Amino acid sequence: MKRVTLFAGHYGSGKTNIAVNYALQLRKTHERVLIADLDIVNPYFRTKDSLDELTRAGIRLISSDYANSNVDLPALPTEMYAITDDTSSLAVVDIGGDDRGAYALGRYAPGILEENDYDMLFVCNMYRPLTTTPEDAVQVMREIEAACGIGFTGIVNNSNLGDMTAPGDILASLPYADAIAGAAGLPVRFTSVRADLTPALEGRGAEIFPMTLQKKYY
Repeated sequence: MKRVTLFAGHYGSGKTNIAVNYALQLRKTHERVLIADLDIVNPYFRTKDSLDELTRAGIRLISSDYANSNVDLPALPTEMYAITDDTSSLAVVDIGGDDRGAYALGRYAPGILEENDYDMLFVCNMYRPLTTTPEDAVQVMREIEAACGIGFTGIVNNSNLGDMTAPGDILASLPYADAIAGAAGLPVRFTSVRADLTPALEGRGAEIFPMTLQKKYY
């Protein structure tokens, strides 16, 4: 396990859901955990939607002051430097979609690379229109790496259809994730699965990460 875990991927790949669930899982075994929302592109699903749950778990949330507001201002607080400065905490980072969102990570990249205690995980979802093939997904990977200056270290398969997801949908995505991993020369770290589906997928050839779906509050 690395001190900093960064989740990046295409728009709608499910980065935020995974980041929130991953932070909650880390908090079960670690005293100090923070989650940083670097998504300055998409204001719809934000880690701040899970503020109450994160606070109850004792997880520090760092996000734009304008998250979950009607103000569309791509500003990040200076507190965001805790990603690199607060080495006593495990940090989970939710990065904006595609290369445009990844540019925000660039200002923190030197500190992350200098410490060299990070995982940069590419979240893929074969059921999203622009990443339906491994080739398209790898292209998105390369664009993100070029934008932020940090290379990926692993793949997270988050292929799903939301509430309509069935076990067969996830099983069908395993070769897709393996193809991305093979093309990129990286391991598939885990396949995220809605918690109630995990019994049907255990022992089916994938490392399973059970999670709950983040809800959007209006």
